Order: sequence, then C-alpha cells, then structure tokens
Amino acid sequence: MKNGRKKASTSAASKTALGKKEGKLLEVNDLKVSFFTPAGEVKAVGGISYDLNYGEVMGIVGESGSGKSVEAYSIMGLLQSPGKVVGGSIIFEGEDVLAKSKEEMTSFRGNKVSMIFQNPMTSLNPVYTVGNQLVEALRAHNKDISAAEAKKRAAEMLDMVGINNVEKRMKQYPHEFSGGMRQRVMIAMGLICNPKLLIADEPTTALDVTIQAQIIELMKELQQKTQMGIIFITHNLGVVAEICDKVSVMYAGRIVEKGSVNDIFYKPSHPYTVGLLRSMPRVDAQEYERLIPIEGTPVDMLNPPDGCPFAPRCESCMQICLKKMPPYVEMGDGHSSACWLRVQEKMKDKEAKNNG
Repeated sequence: MKNGRKKASTSAASKTALGKKEGKLLEVNDLKVSFFTPAGEVKAVGGISYDLNYGEVMGIVGESGSGKSVEAYSIMGLLQSPGKVVGGSIIFEGEDVLAKSKEEMTSFRGNKVSMIFQNPMTSLNPVYTVGNQLVEALRAHNKDISAAEAKKRAAEMLDMVGINNVEKRMKQYPHEFSGGMRQRVMIAMGLICNPKLLIADEPTTALDVTIQAQIIELMKELQQKTQMGIIFITHNLGVVAEICDKVSVMYAGRIVEKGSVNDIFYKPSHPYTVGLLRSMPRVDAQEYERLIPIEGTPVDMLNPPDGCPFAPRCESCMQICLKKMPPYVEMGDGHSSACWLRVQEKMKDKEAKNNG
C-alpha cells in the first residue's frame, strides 16, 4: 500500500509537469437521490457534496448499498425509475447537468463523461462483434466520422488498452474474450470519444488479483496520457491506494469522511473509515494479527435514523450520535469528517486555547 501511495503522488507530480488544465471539472452540491417504492421512499443518497479538478482521480469507497453507484448514475443521467434526483446540483464545467434536456444528455454522455460498468459481460452486446460495438459507440456521438475512420479509431483504442492481434479481435464476439480482456474493451469504449471525465464503477470486482493489477496500471497510464478526471467507485481500499489522489468515504447515502489518500490511510478520522482499514488485510501485518470486522448491519434506508447513520455500529457511540446528524469538522487541508467525537475534540482544543 505504501508503494501505491508513492506512485499516486508521483503521478500527481507528472500531471502538473504536463501542464494540466487547472480548476474544477465537476462540482456536486448537496445531491439527494430517492427511490419511490410501494414500501415508501428509499433515501439512497442523502445530501452529498464534493468537487473534482481537471486531471484528478477521486475514489468513492463504501460497502454495498452505500449509494456509490446511484450518485454516479445521477451524474450520467442514467437513473432508472423509480429513482429520482430530489435535491442539489451537479455542475460540470460550469453547466448544470440536471437542467439538460434528453437530447443534450445523449450528447453529454460519451463526449464529456463516460462510464465503465461493473460487469463487462452484461454491458457488451453478445450478438455483435467487439469492433462493431466500438464503431457504433463512436459514430453515435460523432455523426461526421466515416465508417472507415471509425473502424481505424476503434482498432487504435483496442491497441491502446493492450489488446493484441487487433484485426482478429475486432471480428470476435464478447464471449471469445476473457474477463480481463472484456474489461479492457469496456475501457476502450469509455475512452473512444475522448471524455473529460471517466466514471469507473467497480471495474475490477469480478477479476482475479493479477488481472486487477493490470487494469489499474492500464487506467493510470491512460489517465496520465489523456489528462482526464476519474471517479473510481470501489469497496477495495487497496485499489484506492494505487490509483487515487483523494478519497470520499460513503456510508448509508452520505459522505462521512473525505480527504487525500494519505489523510484517509494514515490519519483516518471517522470510526467507519477506521473500521474499513482494520478489516482490510495488510502486507506488513504480523502473523498473529486478526482482521477486525465491523459489527452489525447497515441501517434501513426506508427508515434512516435521525442521527449519525453509523451510530448503531459504532464502538464510540454517544447519546447525541443517535439523535442528531454530526456536522463536518475540518481535520486539515481538504480533510473533513462528520463525527461528534471530532466535534468534541475541536471544542476541547478551543477551550484549552482560550484558557491558556
């Protein structure tokens, strides 16, 4: 993991050297997403905010059901009924994404923002060749490109993502590719229109560890070449250490902590982040060290608690945690945490300074 963080900081330095575009690429402000089911309203995302700069890689981590994918689908305009954005804003390069029409969103997807989905086998059409699908994706967003040019570009993209014997591979069907190769095809499809933002929704989940490492290395290389921003959604903190510049930790539809990779790994502030790190195997661990799971189960999103959603599972839970949602506390430059323990610490520090 330490090596991963070293690499992440090196890539950040190389981006600056390349003269990347400065400023904010994406701003998500108080985003709220609900699913209106017969059983009631499921508040899948309960008011999250973050921003992503040009050429930056941000990891969104959390267990299943925490709302990671739902907020990504909201950015892409791919929320399925009965899901609906009920509050907040998504600003991409100064434009409000939620105000765009259906036609504008069709142009927006692919040209500005692309997404790599979790399972490439269900994302690729089994009855069309891989080359056909790449060409179709490109021509859907670029009406002026000829079939010959599109085919040439598709072959270049397959070569770029490390697929050999491109001419033969273009004529093959998805079932003729291995899991890792299919994921490379999905990456090629995501990048074929040169998007400014790539959303990767757990792209390495179904792959074995060796292929996982290859896909991460490939994405790092492509990110440095193209200077695009990446939102990397995962529950694997080891992957985050390898590729991300900063991290947002989600739990029960809320961001409970955000900060740089080093802040999250070396100075975790929220009990949930600490729990995630304790439950993850470490290369430098002693033989006798046991992994410590997070006890309990996630909250019912149909009836979310009034207070901190993690309170029922938290070892340090106080009365106020059950009754009131904690505010964000600044722990350092760009590092914040929503926890009443941190609020108390800040108040004690303030009192000590006043008395001193």
